Amino acid sequence: MTCRHWRWRVATTQRDFDDVARIRWAVFGGELGLLPASLAVARRELTSIDTLDTTLHVLVHAGSEAVATMRVALPNAEVAANLGVKLGLEMEQRVDLSGLLQPGRVIAEPSRFCVLPEWRRTDAATWLRAGMYAVSRRHGVTHWIASANLETDSPEDALLSWQVAAHRGWLSPHWRVAVPDPWQAPVHPRNPFYTPEERAKAAQGRLDELRLPRSPSLFARTMGARFISEPLYDAYFRWFTLPLVMTLDEIPTDSLARFHALENGVNSAA
Repeated sequence: MTCRHWRWRVATTQRDFDDVARIRWAVFGGELGLLPASLAVARRELTSIDTLDTTLHVLVHAGSEAVATMRVALPNAEVAANLGVKLGLEMEQRVDLSGLLQPGRVIAEPSRFCVLPEWRRTDAATWLRAGMYAVSRRHGVTHWIASANLETDSPEDALLSWQVAAHRGWLSPHWRVAVPDPWQAPVHPRNPFYTPEERAKAAQGRLDELRLPRSPSLFARTMGARFISEPLYDAYFRWFTLPLVMTLDEIPTDSLARFHALENGVNSAA
């Protein structure tokens, strides 16, 4: 699918926020079936984090159609006080991020990165990353802390993905965080990621022959992401994720060049 006119913008209107919620439901609810049936009534996905004045929603349009979205949550003092944590980011409900804090370091949490299925073989994801980068720079962000979807509710497959990432040299040399025991994960997983043949290769130590889920691979290759723990189980979406850190000053130069080329070709709205 092609489109001559792309743009990204930060959501500011009721229509924008409706597009954000609709795209998220289409991907997480309609396509992946990860959301409760109660949300299917309006086919929108929103949480309390989305309404904070420190949360920014990036929307990508192809022509007049909103085709992709993600959010960047900045530190929030009210949430931090309510949770008894330092930053007030959603991940702090499950992971202690205090070891990442240093003077001058501004950490934000990008999440809900989703592109409508019919737009995935286009520039939509690149525009989304470009918007995420530009918005974060405007707000003085130096690091992102996030968690990449591992496309499985299987503890075995999630751990194997982490091993593949480690084999590729994608673990952070600087930071490690501890994750809680995944006691909420299903005893009988519904969504395996690896085939029995792939697990047999892993048992033989042939990790270089194994796939890695799209999200962690994409962010490691294009944004310099490095993983900071073993898999984390997300009870809301009922899948495993892989916590990661991205340093904005270490984004690969080819990605930055691509972002600049997009921005120079089409002005964004913020």
